[in-house]
Amino acid sequence: MYEAFYNLKVKPFELVPSPDFLFLSRSHRKALTYLKYGITEKVGFMLLTGEVGSGKTTLIRNLVKGLDSNIVLSKIFNTKVSSEQLISLINEDFGLDVNGKDKISLLRELNDFLIEQYAKKHNPILVIDEAQNLTPELLEEVRMLSNLETDDAKLLQIVLVGQPELKKVLARPELRQLRQRISISCHIYPITRAETEEYIFHRLEVAGNR
Repeated sequence: MYEAFYNLKVKPFELVPSPDFLFLSRSHRKALTYLKYGITEKVGFMLLTGEVGSGKTTLIRNLVKGLDSNIVLSKIFNTKVSSEQLISLINEDFGLDVNGKDKISLLRELNDFLIEQYAKKHNPILVIDEAQNLTPELLEEVRMLSNLETDDAKLLQIVLVGQPELKKVLARPELRQLRQRISISCHIYPITRAETEEYIFHRLEVAGNR
């Protein structure tokens, strides 16, 4: 009801992230630049961490929105799954048929799909949000996906997005190989007091307040 009183078109503060309200602090801009570079250069593994509410999901949506048209995207948000379910979710979001497929079939079809995209000069990206919920076993499965490659290029770019606890999980000895494959690691830090003021005015402006 307060929108009309304050001459706002929409509510300036909502719990659901919206790319329209993205406020790029210095930390956000740095992360966005690094991730764009990583995807363009096909570095393989990338990591984005930040506290709850720091803007990770909104930043990823903005990143995807600004990518080239040759990008093929699979976004995973449900990370409390089994190994086979994870591969199935990845394939399904890439647009592949997963009905009645076992894990071996899913992996084979994913590999064939990625080779096909490579031939078309497309750049497949896998974004796994809430990655701190992945078990070490599932993270190892994700690492194995990065083995899908040609003689000169990675067939799949992987972005792990999660809360700071994700770094603690990745620090486990059994995940050493995965850590070594992460080419770009970004962390979104809390905004400063000055940026907080800018953030409030930014959201009011986007909401329609003049």
